[in-house]
Amino acid sequence: MEAVKPQDRAPTRRVGVVQMRCEPDPARNLRHAQDAIGDAAREGADVVCLPELFRTTYLCQSEDPSRFDWAEPIPGPSTEALSKQAADLGISIVGSLFERRAAGLYHNTAVVLDAEGRLAGRYRKMHIPDDPLYYEKFYFTPGDLGFQAHRTEAGMLGVLVCWDQWFPEAARATALAGAEMLFYPTAIGWQFDEGEEIDGSQREAWKTIQRSHAIANGAFVIAVNRVGHETLEGAEGDGIRFWGSSFVSDPFGRILATAPDDDEAVLVVECDLGKVERTRRDWPFLRDRRIDAYQAIGQRFVDEPSARSKTPAERRAATGEDGAGSL
Repeated sequence: MEAVKPQDRAPTRRVGVVQMRCEPDPARNLRHAQDAIGDAAREGADVVCLPELFRTTYLCQSEDPSRFDWAEPIPGPSTEALSKQAADLGISIVGSLFERRAAGLYHNTAVVLDAEGRLAGRYRKMHIPDDPLYYEKFYFTPGDLGFQAHRTEAGMLGVLVCWDQWFPEAARATALAGAEMLFYPTAIGWQFDEGEEIDGSQREAWKTIQRSHAIANGAFVIAVNRVGHETLEGAEGDGIRFWGSSFVSDPFGRILATAPDDDEAVLVVECDLGKVERTRRDWPFLRDRRIDAYQAIGQRFVDEPSARSKTPAERRAATGEDGAGSL
């Protein structure tokens, strides 16, 4: 009898995406998110992801110390509610929260809850932006948990958050940790004073960089954005128009489904995890990486234009540590 191939054993998973508007009332946002999770579960979702910081309007449009009161511990009220729902529905949930770790110490944190309601893992956002209307460095300490893959009934889930999506290193490190699916809870949109041409170019760049992560790592990418116009007291200009457009990409970078740019949506998308094995066999990028030659990646910048990464053997030869020419 012919052996069953590993790629044929891999299951198909149904991935749920919740694109939602967020308002000032955290309790209403939680109920709204849970209603959408229920809708996705009824459509057969095995795992559902929520947008970045879904419990409130996007708090980082201005710097306001009173907003630290919006943070919560993990475990805490949100994880308790989502854990119970995950267990009741028998699905995994990815949620993004404003974590109060200790007095004066806060993180932008994503939690992974498995189908039994357990906290399978958490990820603290590593790359923290500081741009007009995105003043996250005021609120969040950079993550210290590294890049991880979390084992759930839905598969090996990697989670990165919003600004992380622009960094190929983050996607690669998470894939190397074993992730088959890369989830990106996101809060991204346009400032109202930006021109239409810039708006469209930014959104296309956002899609393209994440599709490239799918291709380079042979993994599914799930980008989950909020949608709608939000303003906050003290923020400059007319706020942010979050562009929605949440999507799921397969390991070839093909977009399997996308949400509108101006309305809420719940997507449930079939993801054949066998494609991860097949794609990594056809395009063996992980096999062909030159891990001995990437030293420059560990530097902020290579200041000498002529400098290049050297292999360990080349470095030993240059310093005479290989014993050549010794008596």
